[in-house]
Amino acid sequence: MTTALATSNHELALAGPVGSLDAYIQAVGSIPVLSKEDEQSLATRFREEEDLEAARELVMAHLRFVVHIAKGYTGYGLPLNDLIQEGNVGLMKAVKRFDPSYDVRLVSFAVHWIRAEIHEFVLKNWRIVKVATTKAQRKLFFNLRKKKKTLAWLSAAETEAVADDLGVSAKEVTEMEKRLHSRDAIFDPTPDLDDDRNFTPAAYLPAPDSDPAKQVETADFNEDATTRMTAALNILDDRARRIIEARWLTESKMTLHELADEYGISAERIRQLEANAIKKLRNAMAV
Repeated sequence: MTTALATSNHELALAGPVGSLDAYIQAVGSIPVLSKEDEQSLATRFREEEDLEAARELVMAHLRFVVHIAKGYTGYGLPLNDLIQEGNVGLMKAVKRFDPSYDVRLVSFAVHWIRAEIHEFVLKNWRIVKVATTKAQRKLFFNLRKKKKTLAWLSAAETEAVADDLGVSAKEVTEMEKRLHSRDAIFDPTPDLDDDRNFTPAAYLPAPDSDPAKQVETADFNEDATTRMTAALNILDDRARRIIEARWLTESKMTLHELADEYGISAERIRQLEANAIKKLRNAMAV
């Protein structure tokens, strides 16, 4: 029975024109629902024998359920096909972790994984600036819109009621409501707009090096560091200074073995001389 079902599922998944969401939804809706016995059998085969065909049949039989969940998130302005795709990832993760010995249906176990993947996708893509980063904010993000009965702002009493219901503070509810009501501004100017109308965030961002005080500070630091490095190098003997310059202060850096051949000593000895020279430089520049 399962082999026949796999063949049928494969044909249904390929039904309809490529890229047609309606055809996909119709196809997955036509896949027969597994009985509890078949589901347990397939899950056992996959878990004990690593039968990938059994896992594929479990996934195929539950694709309709992913579509049903994904449709509940269309109010965030994201494409339904992307939501379904993320939900399918969650479904596959659920199938991988499903233990048939618990005697529960896969759909009950998978719903949490499917929603988790869709939630993560919505949070990453609904806004350029993330609106929910903590657990409490995530909870608010997905529940506040459901709690609001109108599009108007919540009253003080409604804010307190929502806060109590969701287990967060009234301040957090108000902050999330502000984020939900706000809209992203265009970062870069639109090419077809006049210059006088290009009031975008990009026009007001200062260059990293635009502060004159920072420029003077950086120049003074670099000049002081160069002076102190030059003075520190003068305390080294000719061989040690040559090693440091060849290893650290030129674009074409030499290897330990190349310097060893130049001085007729071992590469290990060059390494020791280099370490001692660096130690002297640090002590000299720290004064």
